[in-house]
Amino acid sequence: MAVRHGSREMVSLMAKEQAFHRPGVISANRHLLLHMNDIAFKGTGNLVAPDEAHVQKIIDFAAGWDDSAPLLVHCWMGVSRSPAAALVAALARVPDQDDRELAQRLRTASPHATPNTRIIEIGDGLLKRDGRLIAAVRAIGRGADADGNAPFVLSIAPDKTG
Repeated sequence: MAVRHGSREMVSLMAKEQAFHRPGVISANRHLLLHMNDIAFKGTGNLVAPDEAHVQKIIDFAAGWDDSAPLLVHCWMGVSRSPAAALVAALARVPDQDDRELAQRLRTASPHATPNTRIIEIGDGLLKRDGRLIAAVRAIGRGADADGNAPFVLSIAPDKTG
């Protein structure tokens, strides 16, 4: 995906036990690796729930993103953690956009996306969305079942040409 889309920066949201290969086109200093499981609440055995520090790192990384090339955001399946992180990153970069329109762009780009509710709730608070991001994600509902990897491309801002 990184080579195909010309990405030079990447956010990985992976459980500690999930192995993956950082593509050679992504330098180590422009790769944010966050260890978390795809869960919505803390206290689930030895699983690591997304927390405020994780989401703040996504926001900070997005702020430092050189948007001359696509930012690759991925998780194990591309269904929950990465769609949530992509929404947070998009709002961190373009905060004046409409949350519902952004969530609808996500649904159009990925019929499988079911953004992780914990990342969305934390991002809504940190980005001071006053519940708008939470409501927008609820409005698009659960995505279709995915039987494997579900990559998609999401524009960080609305297309102003049409």
